[in-house]
Amino acid sequence: MFCYNLHPAQPEEDWPPLIVWFLSRFLPRVSLRRSNDHTGRCQYTFTVDNPAEASFSSRLIQEAGQNHTDMYCYYHSTAVPPRLPLSIYILLVLVSVGEPVLHRKADSVTGKYGVWLQDPEPPLNTAIRRLFAHEDMEQFAKGFPMKVLVLPVPVESTGATLYRDSLYYQRRHRRTLHRYDLAFESLAGRLELPHAGFHGQHPYSWGVYTDIDLAVNEQCPWAIYSPSKAKGTIVASQLDPESLEVKRSWETNIRKNTVANTFVISGWVYTVASYTAPDTTVNHVFDTAPGQGRGMAVPFKNHYRYNSMVDFNHAQRKLYAWDNFDSTYDVRLAKPTGNSQ
Repeated sequence: MFCYNLHPAQPEEDWPPLIVWFLSRFLPRVSLRRSNDHTGRCQYTFTVDNPAEASFSSRLIQEAGQNHTDMYCYYHSTAVPPRLPLSIYILLVLVSVGEPVLHRKADSVTGKYGVWLQDPEPPLNTAIRRLFAHEDMEQFAKGFPMKVLVLPVPVESTGATLYRDSLYYQRRHRRTLHRYDLAFESLAGRLELPHAGFHGQHPYSWGVYTDIDLAVNEQCPWAIYSPSKAKGTIVASQLDPESLEVKRSWETNIRKNTVANTFVISGWVYTVASYTAPDTTVNHVFDTAPGQGRGMAVPFKNHYRYNSMVDFNHAQRKLYAWDNFDSTYDVRLAKPTGNSQ
């Protein structure tokens, strides 16, 4: 293996994320890692198998330095989302959800359940093990994966998420969480989520084994679940990105089996009322700052009437959903008013 570093000439904010990670009944890997050098500059490390590939990669870097578009094309997996200032992204609440944009549709019942994701910060019932990586939305829509990787342990349901070059998921038939490092293609962390209900004990209203749902915001991964003491009400926990240890938890008054899904925006946990109603709502929000929740009624559409996954991507500012296959929703965010606290 040969490792090389790339220091982007353009500011980090100009690098949009171009990798779409797609997880369903099958299961990517990436070969680049983001870090800072000794001066604090952003750098990207890529790995090649032989000197010939290294020479080719170096040539592409030179071309990329002359043409920004080429950099996006050749180095799609190094793309980094814009980082909003802390004072801004912590003070945004959901105002509205737009119409769903369908990217692919299921041709059979095999596409009824699934999860698809896009890493915001790159650096089911069956034994789900395969992860597909797509170069861009066009290739994703055509169904042409760039890479396919088989996970060492199977996934329980549709609650997986991506964060900083790692896939986070629940192991099948266990309350164990795993962090799979996509750069090194190996398990890098595991944790048994304390006292969490699993395998049908406290699922969402659409059932299956959706007891543990993972999400991310700008700071870390989250687990949405119900431990034994909560007796079916939703608990939201922040997780350490490396070790998966629970850093802090909040117990809500929302019964998990009465909502269809949840997603996290900054420090707010939102729930979706129905997975089948074509015109439903985002019906609850829990603000972790004061530890209080309230009802709301932001319109939300399930065009294909079976939505088995909803997650927010803070880099794209979109909701990703699996409504009989994959859709995205534009959202409108705003600074909270006095009624939003």
